[in-house]
Amino acid sequence: MLARVAFVALVIAAVVLVVSRVDFRHDLHRMRVRVLSGVPDGNYHATVARLAEVAARREGGIENVASAGSAENVRLLSAAARTCEVQFGLVQDGTAWLPGLQLIARLAKPESVLFLGREGDGVHDFADLRGLRIGIGPSGSGTDAVSRALFALPELATLGVTLVNHPVDEELAMASRGEVDLAVLVIDADAPLVEEWVGKRGLQIASFASLQAVARRMPHLRAGHVGAGNYDAVRVLPRADKAVMKVETVVVGNGCAGRIATMDLLTTLTAALPDLVRHNKDTPNLTGLPLAPAATDFFANEGPHAVDEYLPWLVDLMPPANWVYIVTALSILFNAMGAGHRFRLWRIDAARVRLEGELGHVFPPATTLGDIQRTTPDPSLSTPENLAAIDRVVKELEELAARSRRYSLSMLVPMGQEMAYRYQEGVIYETLAVLRDFRRRCGACV
Repeated sequence: MLARVAFVALVIAAVVLVVSRVDFRHDLHRMRVRVLSGVPDGNYHATVARLAEVAARREGGIENVASAGSAENVRLLSAAARTCEVQFGLVQDGTAWLPGLQLIARLAKPESVLFLGREGDGVHDFADLRGLRIGIGPSGSGTDAVSRALFALPELATLGVTLVNHPVDEELAMASRGEVDLAVLVIDADAPLVEEWVGKRGLQIASFASLQAVARRMPHLRAGHVGAGNYDAVRVLPRADKAVMKVETVVVGNGCAGRIATMDLLTTLTAALPDLVRHNKDTPNLTGLPLAPAATDFFANEGPHAVDEYLPWLVDLMPPANWVYIVTALSILFNAMGAGHRFRLWRIDAARVRLEGELGHVFPPATTLGDIQRTTPDPSLSTPENLAAIDRVVKELEELAARSRRYSLSMLVPMGQEMAYRYQEGVIYETLAVLRDFRRRCGACV
């Protein structure tokens, strides 16, 4: 009994603890993450800065960590998998992945691979690049990676272009002065940096007629365009539609952040980029990275689960899907315990009925306990065989009563079901009282 009372008290204490930990605030105060972006004047840095502002409005914390770009972000994320100095990073799709990284999300708006130069309008296809000097951004940047992969293709490798690495601002200035023929940027086509250099400083965007044929050979690239007049509708800049390559930006994690931090980051991304969920649900993941479990649940549910919002500490211990398995297992366990209880109860009842049946060999058929109480023992009932049979039944009934009491105190018995055992014990003890009285009244009893 004390064990059962202690169990009930433990359950009540657990319920009180869980309720006390319910989070009714629905904000992002638990999120404190560091996100690798890019160079301070780049689009990735601006994107993370925007996310940090959105998170701050809901008490979340996102630290914008500047870097040299995608390749360095991948390297730093992988290296931080043990120290957890950083948890997430923005990376250009197509970057060489390192072990242990997970995909968190793919941003809906892709970046453009832009070739900018003073004579950019004169470039209409890849053949026009022959022998040119082309700036491809800082070494280790996403621009550097995609440019070198592009010009490593067999047919483009024959063009004899010279690829040089310079910081973005420097290479744009060099392109403006003609010191490089073209400067490559992998950037949002509507970024202020592009509007400044194309709309105000006169750089022109190169276009490639056979773009689709080249882009299909690099799975992370696809064809796109920048519309005429995109940067100045009056002066019509650019003068015509420009065929350019597009590449996705992805958010990558190293597994350091818990489920709730990942959910909060995705909530922030969705608030800042409303098309995020639709894009990730409706388009295939071709990055080669596995989607993080929290992200899988977020996109499938189109947001965090209720338990993610109300009991974040609980789902950080174990995802909701795993709790379903535990509940199922407990349900099976309790059903098995109930089946064990019912089986024991049936065996006790069957044993009692069997012993009562043995009394039919001593007393006339259909004799009740009341009849035995009123019966005056006579020599026909007091034979040694009958008395031995009664003694054996009494002994087995005593053992059965003790077993019933022991079973009734077992943890297999659902709360409140002890009365079924008490009923069996009551019938057994009533039978024992009658049989003992009969033995006492029996003249042959010693």
